[in-house]
Amino acid sequence: MSADEDRFAELYDAHYDRVLRYAARRVDPDTARDVAAETFLVAWRRLSAVPDEPLPWLIRVAANVLANENRGRRRDLRLQARLGAHHVDAADHAGAVVGVDRVRQALEQLSARDRELLQLIGWDELDAAGAAEVLGCSARTLAVRLHRARRRLAKSLEAQDQSQPVLQIERGRA
Repeated sequence: MSADEDRFAELYDAHYDRVLRYAARRVDPDTARDVAAETFLVAWRRLSAVPDEPLPWLIRVAANVLANENRGRRRDLRLQARLGAHHVDAADHAGAVVGVDRVRQALEQLSARDRELLQLIGWDELDAAGAAEVLGCSARTLAVRLHRARRRLAKSLEAQDQSQPVLQIERGRA
């Protein structure tokens, strides 16, 4: 194996699962695997551009691949609409765990920008510098945005808790 092949193999082994998880939270499992594969194809082609700390760079590439995928999907939907076809989204089975479902519902109430930031930090386990790199902002700006996004998430969770009906049992009847 050449040095480039060794470096790529190490990069792939170390980061494929995290790139796949990043994509899987945003699209169906098959598309997520395609996004991860495309991300590492870009990494292979641009191996000399991959920084020493590659995960934020890889996630940024995956985000770009997802954006391309979404544009293609929107084009397909417009074409189907012109042809009179109906598109049905597959059911989302990710909410199997109540706690995860609760957080997902709260996240849905936030802006796409807040969701992306919180997922990069909480689910992709990037530090502030890595998330700032992915989002194209300074670490200081990211810190402010993160504080505000966390505050909005807490309010969303609180509102969700307050909207849950409380089961009342009459005395003597159980």
